[in-house]
Amino acid sequence: MSYILLIIAVLVGALLVLLLKPNNKHVRLLLAFSGAYLLSVTILHLLPEVYMHTQNAKKIGILILVGIIIQSILESFSKGAEHGHIHLHSDESQFPWLLFISLCIHAFSEGLPIHHAGDNLLGAIIVHKIPIAIVLTTFLLQTNYSNLKIILFLSIFAIMSPLGVLVSDKVPFFSQYHTEITALIIGVFLHISTIILFESSENHKFNVKKFTAILLGVLLTIFTV
Repeated sequence: MSYILLIIAVLVGALLVLLLKPNNKHVRLLLAFSGAYLLSVTILHLLPEVYMHTQNAKKIGILILVGIIIQSILESFSKGAEHGHIHLHSDESQFPWLLFISLCIHAFSEGLPIHHAGDNLLGAIIVHKIPIAIVLTTFLLQTNYSNLKIILFLSIFAIMSPLGVLVSDKVPFFSQYHTEITALIIGVFLHISTIILFESSENHKFNVKKFTAILLGVLLTIFTV
């Protein structure tokens, strides 16, 4: 079921673009909600889980820091697409392969801990993928690529997280070291979610709508995890 839901999340994001054409403000609010939800699940669920299953707390802390560094490196290629930004000109003739590959690596990695972490993380990833799919679809539609290419790129992106879930379930290495791998992904989640939440508002003004979206994400996690 998790495989299907992760694919549906991307499909929902793409359909929202085609049917409703959400503006940038709406996407930012959805990103704020998803970032708060992802951060809350990471702190309330994943962090206690990894520390509960290890006798070497320092190693877990180091792996979390390594995850933050890895995501920082990926973002140098993806241009921040993981948290809702694609800083490229849509009329560029050459497809941004580094961006797309980095985004796919990120999608694959976020699927790795789902098999062991359960429904709480699955829900957070689904909520996170929808606005990312909106941003990616919007970018692709503004290019000169054919509909077939756009569908192909979105399909590849859609299957990456389910592929991560499948690999973590079927490959013994990922099952044996799932605690360490989850610690790495925690670092990735912390990096992405905090950037989403703490990006400066225009003129550094207090944004009531963004704050409300963040608060809803946190409260939803508190009462469901």
